Amino acid sequence: MSGAALGIEIVVVFFLALFLLHRYGDFRKQQRMVLFGTLLAWYLCFLIVFILPLDVSTVISLLIHLQPMYSVSPVLIEHKTVCEHIFCPFFQSTQRVCYKPWSYIPDGIMPVFWRVVYWTSQCLTWLLLPFMQSYARSGGFSITGKIKTALIENAIYYGTYLFIFGSLLIYVAVHPQWHLSWYELQTIGITAANTWGLFLLVLLLGYGLVEIPRSYWEASCQGHLLIKTYFKAAKLMTEKADSEENLEDVMEEVRKINESIKYNHPLRKNVDTILRKCPVEYQEKMGRNMDDYEDFDDKHNTHPTERSLSKLHKQVIYAVQRHNRTHVQWQILLEQAFHLEDVAKNETSTSRQFVHSFAPPEPVGWFRRYIYTPTVEWYWECLLKQWFYRILSVLLSLFSVAVVWSECTFFSTHPVLSLFAVFIQLAERDYNYLYIEMACFITIFFLCTCIYSTVFRIRVFNYYYLASHHQTDAYSLQFSGMLFCRLTPPLCLNFLGLIHMDSAISHQAKEQTAYTSIMGSMRVLSFIANGFYIYYPMLIVILCIATYFSLGTRCLNLLGFQQFMGDEMTSDLIDEGRELLRRERRKRQRIEDGESRRKEWRERYAQRDEIAGRNRTSMSEMKETNYGETLNSNTNRQVKYTPSSSQTGRDSIELLQDAEPLDFNAETLTDDPLQSEPGRHAGGRYFSMSSSRSRIFDDV
Repeated sequence: MSGAALGIEIVVVFFLALFLLHRYGDFRKQQRMVLFGTLLAWYLCFLIVFILPLDVSTVISLLIHLQPMYSVSPVLIEHKTVCEHIFCPFFQSTQRVCYKPWSYIPDGIMPVFWRVVYWTSQCLTWLLLPFMQSYARSGGFSITGKIKTALIENAIYYGTYLFIFGSLLIYVAVHPQWHLSWYELQTIGITAANTWGLFLLVLLLGYGLVEIPRSYWEASCQGHLLIKTYFKAAKLMTEKADSEENLEDVMEEVRKINESIKYNHPLRKNVDTILRKCPVEYQEKMGRNMDDYEDFDDKHNTHPTERSLSKLHKQVIYAVQRHNRTHVQWQILLEQAFHLEDVAKNETSTSRQFVHSFAPPEPVGWFRRYIYTPTVEWYWECLLKQWFYRILSVLLSLFSVAVVWSECTFFSTHPVLSLFAVFIQLAERDYNYLYIEMACFITIFFLCTCIYSTVFRIRVFNYYYLASHHQTDAYSLQFSGMLFCRLTPPLCLNFLGLIHMDSAISHQAKEQTAYTSIMGSMRVLSFIANGFYIYYPMLIVILCIATYFSLGTRCLNLLGFQQFMGDEMTSDLIDEGRELLRRERRKRQRIEDGESRRKEWRERYAQRDEIAGRNRTSMSEMKETNYGETLNSNTNRQVKYTPSSSQTGRDSIELLQDAEPLDFNAETLTDDPLQSEPGRHAGGRYFSMSSSRSRIFDDV
C-alpha cells in the first residue's frame, strides 16, 4: 500500500476541483486558458490540503521509530497491523514493536512533491494568473492586442514587486553584517508571501468560524429564512433592472457604431466581432437595419478608432455577462422562495404528503418515485431537516470554539493547551496512525471550509463575484485562484503550528515534515517567527466577536449598502420582495393554467378526431363495400351485353365527344361517321342542353 493513498488522493482531488469549476465556470463559452489556469490553481491548493495529513502521519511514524523511550525501544515492522510486546531476557526489558502505517510514503517522494506543488502555485498566483486575468478581460480583437493590454495593465503590478525585491537585494549587498546565501534569500521571499497570506487568512477565518454555524442555525428556522429570501428578491430585482438598463445603453452604442461603419470599412471585422458577443435578439434587430449597399465614405462621417472599439467590446462582454447572471439568479431565487412557501404551507398538513405548488419542470425519476416519495419528503422538509441543521450547527460551533482556543494557545508547549495538539499526541502514544490522519484531515478540512467558503461568499461590487450555475466570469474565476494559492500555504503552516509540528513556532527539537522543510526555517526573520506568527492569530477572537454581532453588516448598512438586518430597517425591502414573489406566483400560475387548458383541449379534440376518424373509416369501408357490389353487378351486366370490337372504338369516340365544352352541339355536324345505337343519345349533346325535355328520364 506504499504510495497508494497518495495516488488515490491525487485522482480524487482532481475530480473535486473539476466539479467545482464546472459548477461555477462555463466550459462551452469561456476561454480554455482561463479554465485551465483556474483548474490548476484550485487543484494544487486542494492537493496541499488533502496530502498534508499523510505527511504528518509519515513523520510521526519516523519519530516513533527513532525516539528512545528508556526501557521501551520501538522497532518498525512493515507487514503487521497490531502492536506486540516482545520480552528480551538479555536486557531484561521490553521492546515495543511499532508498525509502518498503511499510508506510509517512502523517503524522497514528499520533498520533491511539495517543491513542485508549492513553486507551481506561487508562479501561478504572482505571475501567470494576474497576466491571464488582464488578458481575459481585455477588449482586444487579436492575441497581440490582448497581450499588449495585459502587459500595460500589469506593468505597475510587476514593477512594484521588482522595486521591492531589488531594494532588498541592494540593502543586503551593502550591509556589512549580513551575508545571506541563496537559501536564506529564498526563505525571506517565502516568509514575505506567507505573511501576506496569513494577514488575509485570519480575516477570512474569523468570519467563517462564526458565519458557517450561524448559517446552518438560520437554515433550520424556515420563517427567518423565508423573510431573508424576500429581502434578497427585492435586492436582486433592483440589480436585474440595472443590468437590463445597462445592456440597453451598451446595445444602443453598438447600434450607432454598426450603422456608421459600413461593410467596406477597415474596422468592420471588429464591429462584427462585437455583434457576435451581443444577445441574439439584438443581433437580429441590427441585422435588419443594416444597409450593406451603402459604401464607406471617409469624408463626411466621423468613425470610432480601434481603441474605442476595444473599450466598447469590453463593455459588451461585461454587460452581457451581468445580464445573464442576474437573470439566472432570479430564476433560482424564485424556485427557492416558492419551495420555502410550500414548506410553510405543508407544515400544517394532516395528510403528511408534501404538495408542491407547481409541477417540476423535469419528469419524475426513479429516486423520487420509489425512495424520496411525497411522504418521505414531508418528514424531511417539515420535521427532520430542522433538527438536523440545529445539531450540525451546535457541532460546528463547538469546533469553532476549539479552533479559537487553539489559535490563542498553540504557542504554549509546557503545558500543551492546544486541543488539536493534545489529540494528536494521544494518538501518537497508541500508534494509531488512522486516527492521526483522520484527526488531521477533519481539522484542516474544517479550516479550509471556513476560509474557502468565505472566498466564495464575498462580493466586491460587480468586479469579483463567484456565482454558481456557470455564471462566474473569467476575472472572478482567476481572482479566486490567486486567493487560494496565497491562502493555502500559510493555512497549512498555521495547522502545523496548532498540532505542534512546526519547530519554528513550538521551539521543539522534532523531526520536521517535508512541507516545513520546503518552507525553510523561519528563524532567519526572528521578529516574524517569534512575533507576528504567534500573536497575530489572536486577533481572531476580536473578529469572531465582531462577526457575531454583525458589526460589518451594520457598517455597510449605514454607508448605504442595503444589508439584511431582520428588523424595521429592512422591512420595506422585505415587503417589496414579498409582493414581487406574489406577482411571479400569479404569473406562473396563469401560465400553468393556460398550459393545462390547452392540454385539455388538445386531448378533447384528439378524442373527437379519433371518433371522427373511426366514423370516416367505417363509412369509407361501407362505401367501398357498396361500390364493390355495384361494380360486380355492372361487370356482370357488361359481360352479358358485350358489344363487338367496332362498338369499343365507337364508345371511345363518344367519351371524347362528351369531354367537349358545354357550348358544343353535335347537331351542327353534317357528317357523323358513327351511327347512334338505339336507346343512346347522340354524342356531344348533354341532357341539360337538349331541345327535348319531355323524355329526359327515358334512359333511367
